[in-house]
Amino acid sequence: MKTADRYSHVIDYFQESMPVAESELDYTTPFELLVAVILSAQCTDKRINQVTPPLFRDFPTPEAMAQATPETIYNYIRSVSYPNSKSRHLVGMAQMLVDEYGGKVPSTGEELEKLPGVGRKTANVIQAVIFRKARMAVDTHVFRVSHRLGLVGVRCTTPLSVEKELMKHLPEDIVPLAHHWLLLHGRYVCQSRKPHCEKCGLTAVCKHFSAKGLQI
Repeated sequence: MKTADRYSHVIDYFQESMPVAESELDYTTPFELLVAVILSAQCTDKRINQVTPPLFRDFPTPEAMAQATPETIYNYIRSVSYPNSKSRHLVGMAQMLVDEYGGKVPSTGEELEKLPGVGRKTANVIQAVIFRKARMAVDTHVFRVSHRLGLVGVRCTTPLSVEKELMKHLPEDIVPLAHHWLLLHGRYVCQSRKPHCEKCGLTAVCKHFSAKGLQI
């Protein structure tokens, strides 16, 4: 199957089966999403959604969080992964938002990646979700599903290489949505240890399914 045909099939499938796909992190403002995404690194969205309500209640703005100490923030997020470093990142991030961006979440990747705790993946999430830019955030789910389906080749061994390959073939207007398609498909269907191929509507074009000689 040609690459263009594979992408077309995958896009058509998700547009039909998952016309609405959004972040499962709970947030009401760009700042809250930024905090939640920073916290979500190597941690489940379910856990983050349990932690953030009291955090957002007591520190609803960059200005409020900038006045806190990492030790105070730690008490709110102690159950997430790497709470020590994340508490320092959150306070530093809030302070930089106040000092350099007037308390507003910036819209460019270059500006976002200057913030403590923000790497390329997080910056891409914020740009795509908040500012609706054509940015593809590649997490472990997107990375795995892209390879299994055959959307990217074996030479794509890093998140950045997968991002670039996906961006070459996906129409710009659906990139923000496509991120959630691949992420949610990986989270609930194409899971790491035991993919639920019996629930997947993409087996006809899935390279992993074909290579393994799998049957439903």
